[in-house]
Amino acid sequence: MAQARLIKGSEISFTHRGGPPGHGEVGRAISTDISSSMGAGIARFDDCSIAWTVLYDEVVYVVEGLFRLVTPDAVLEGQAGDVIWIPEGTQLRYEGEQATIFYAVYPGNWKEMLKG
Repeated sequence: MAQARLIKGSEISFTHRGGPPGHGEVGRAISTDISSSMGAGIARFDDCSIAWTVLYDEVVYVVEGLFRLVTPDAVLEGQAGDVIWIPEGTQLRYEGEQATIFYAVYPGNWKEMLKG
């Protein structure tokens, strides 16, 4: 049985995901080495636009700045304290102005599921 654990913010390494222009980066806090059922982390977006189609359900909590999710149907803008729900299969662009978000995805092992 898995045990509860603390992941220090200083232990999260960030990977470049977008820009220039601007900058986007993602730091995974919960990956498949901790949980096969979910994933979570921190992302930062500043004056960049990152296109993606989500292959999982995702919840975004805006920690700071202005976070923008652009879909074919709407532009959703969240500020600190706002939550955005993103269902699997959504075509989108992640954007932001000095935005930091916390995200959680299900299933966390979506990459492995694609291979199988």
